Amino acid sequence: MPIVAIVSFMTFAPVEGIWAWIVPLPDTVQEQVDDAVDHGLDGIIVYVDQAGQPPALYAAGWKNRAALVPADPRALFKIASISKLYIAVAATKLVHDQQLSLDDTLADLLPELIGRVEYANQITIRMMLQHRSGIPNYVDDEAFNWGEPLLAISENLNLVLDDPADFEPGTDYRYSNTNYLLLGTILDNVLGYDHQQYINEEILIPLGLTDTYGSLSNVALEEVVSGYYVGYDEDMKELDYVVPGGSMVATAKDVSVFLRALNDGSLLNDEEQAIYSSVYEYEHTGWVLGYHSIARYHKEIDTVVIQFVNTTGGDMELVTNVVYNRIVRILSKG
Repeated sequence: MPIVAIVSFMTFAPVEGIWAWIVPLPDTVQEQVDDAVDHGLDGIIVYVDQAGQPPALYAAGWKNRAALVPADPRALFKIASISKLYIAVAATKLVHDQQLSLDDTLADLLPELIGRVEYANQITIRMMLQHRSGIPNYVDDEAFNWGEPLLAISENLNLVLDDPADFEPGTDYRYSNTNYLLLGTILDNVLGYDHQQYINEEILIPLGLTDTYGSLSNVALEEVVSGYYVGYDEDMKELDYVVPGGSMVATAKDVSVFLRALNDGSLLNDEEQAIYSSVYEYEHTGWVLGYHSIARYHKEIDTVVIQFVNTTGGDMELVTNVVYNRIVRILSKG
């Protein structure tokens, strides 16, 4: 695909985003979703799980723009970094079961990285979960191209091996996808099998989630929403991001059920919940070319709101965030 350093071309002129702050809120979520498409989004899916009310699905725009297939609120979507929540839960369960310790170091668990990752003997599982390891983010390397993702986990890791640390472990915070790449590898080694199988058995099956998958290769492409980048006609759907912490595919409903269970305590027991609370967050966003997702629980209105948008680039990230905030405002008005 002829997309080279596409992300560096992004400009955030807030032309479309400004409308959202100055026009009155519509009365309904569906009206807001419809309006969002008028401001440049190819397609949008929203799932709302509000306490005391039946869950509601909303959609507008296109699932596949070229084929003129309308947005399908039950379609699969690349949830990108929302995947990190599932890995953090899996790690929590293994720590609780004493198969892993938060104080285990990278050197203990992946000794082949001694001398290749700075401070490997000081970086702990806890630090990697919290993005406090100082390990550089492989997607920031000049050789990484979102439009031509590397198809092996080792290839992505190689981009940052032997690079200096961003900071001494535990002294600062910097979001790094490399942390969860390494965590996925560690979980595989501890389990003796693919950590996505563990996620399926310990998280998805107990919650009854049948529309969540570990990677794009596990699903039929026609079931996945097409993704678009401003200024390009290509469909980004076939781009496969294989690295743990960014590889998963799911429906909005499945993500909502998972997030509700994570936040209300029904997914983890009390001891597991205490471990999880000490290491990671309870909401997340996701971004890969053509796909922007937001998954949050809003305690003040006891509501989970999941939003999937299949347009990125230009000022569409701003539009996406503004639309999400307006939807929450509509729900808050009751």
